[in-house]
Amino acid sequence: MEQFSLSQKVKELRIKKGYSQEILAEKTGLSLRTIQRIENDETEPRGDSLKRLAQAFNTSPDEMIDWIILEDNNYLVIMNLSALSFLLFPLLGVIIPLILWIYKKDKIQSVNELGKAILNFQITWTLLVFLSYVFLILGISLHLFGPVNTFLFLLPFLILYPYNIILIVWNAVRISQKKSYKYKPAIPILRL
Repeated sequence: MEQFSLSQKVKELRIKKGYSQEILAEKTGLSLRTIQRIENDETEPRGDSLKRLAQAFNTSPDEMIDWIILEDNNYLVIMNLSALSFLLFPLLGVIIPLILWIYKKDKIQSVNELGKAILNFQITWTLLVFLSYVFLILGISLHLFGPVNTFLFLLPFLILYPYNIILIVWNAVRISQKKSYKYKPAIPILRL
């Protein structure tokens, strides 16, 4: 677990918002010297000062204080395995990991990177499955192929589903062992 001080949080939020120390002092009504002392960890904001800072950053005082990035391998494994929900419905393999990613992407170490990797892969996989369904339905409805050719159109499903399952399980094992993971092929929709 990595603990950040409140001074680091204030400085990070200020930079993220694009504020100078002078602008932050103006927005909060605190003196420039007070902002400098907070960021240099010479003083810790409490009470009214903390509320003013939180308002300037559009957050709550509790979120300002609760600035911990956890290392939680179990959450990473669960988020990875949540992609297996595609077995119930293909889009669930995107939706459930997306929800888990959004919920903890700034709170648990490595969730952001893993979430993007899973989502890029699952979106790519879902598109391939959807296109396979379209070709299968078109082929059947237009009588483009007989029984032998029908098997060829079912082949993507016989490859895509097992590949997704194996990749998810393999990556879950690797993540639990704190090893690197790979989600390939994947269209880089969400940049890592």
